[in-house]
Order: sequence, then structure tokens, then C-alpha cells
Amino acid sequence: MNDEKVNHIRKECLRYFKQAGIALTPEEKENMEVTDFGMGRLREMGLQLVVYINTESYCAKEMVLLPRQTCPEHLHPPIGTSKGKEETFRCRMGRVYLYVSGTETPNPSILPPQDKMNHFTVWKEVLLKPGEQYTISPNTLHWFQAGETGAVVSEFSTQSTDENDVFTDPAVQRV
Repeated sequence: MNDEKVNHIRKECLRYFKQAGIALTPEEKENMEVTDFGMGRLREMGLQLVVYINTESYCAKEMVLLPRQTCPEHLHPPIGTSKGKEETFRCRMGRVYLYVSGTETPNPSILPPQDKMNHFTVWKEVLLKPGEQYTISPNTLHWFQAGETGAVVSEFSTQSTDENDVFTDPAVQRV
């Protein structure tokens, strides 16, 4: 993605943060990560996030999902002595459809992009509305998508090592 596109998306995300009542420092705004996971389809498959802190013990982030934007299916594997990242998602604004391992939801509310369906294997639906949260155990497949108006989600977790995430779709690139 070129700098112009990244800056445009950052400005759009800042409006979401403002609407959710989340204040960011100039440095946090400048360092907001915008990723399309190497797919070149940012508005369809991507994620925007701000990392507040990431230490050996814990991590705190804010994420923006644009309307119907999907974060591809992945898991956080064990690394060294770690069991893998445990994370809690707390919805601040909008709706987030989270899919995890477990009993399949018969008629899911949303679907990933049609041409990528074979890379989505977990279908237990968890709907998060503002103020609701869900904790994902380490080494658990999951994916998520925003509803029609987009979403802001806070993530609280053990140490984050995004570069070690394992994606179901081999085309995904995460640095």
C-alpha cells in the first residue's frame, strides 16, 4: 500500500476512535498500523490497530475494523515456554462477529469473502456489541468481521507476537 492510501485509512480510523471516545496521542496516531495482510483488499480483508503497550507480560491494543472488514482466520501458537497468546476482545463501538472453535452456528450472520471461504474453518459465532467481551484461549483458531457500520475493539492479552501468528490462508502475509 502506498503512503497516501495508508494516511487516508488512518484519518478514517481516527474518526472511529473519536466517535468511540478513545483519545490517542500524536505518536499513537502516527504509529497506527494499517494492514491488508498482503492481500491488496484492505476494505475487505484488513485491520487497523494501535498498540499501547506490549511487554513480556501483557499487551493492550485498540483495533478498528471498517464496515464488513474481515481479519482472516488465525491462531496464536505456543512460542518457547508460552502457551500462545490469550486475548480478550471488548467491543467499544459497532458490532463484531467473532468466530471461534466450538459448536458450529447453523446460519452464521456474516460470511467472509466468497473466494476465500475455504480458508475459514471455525464457525461458532460470538456477537459482540458495545460493552461486551470475549476471551480467546491460546492456540485457538479464530477470525472476526465488523458489522455494517464498522467497529472499534479493545484487545487485552498476554504478550503479542503478531509475526508468529499462523493463518489458515497461506496467501496471508503478516510481519
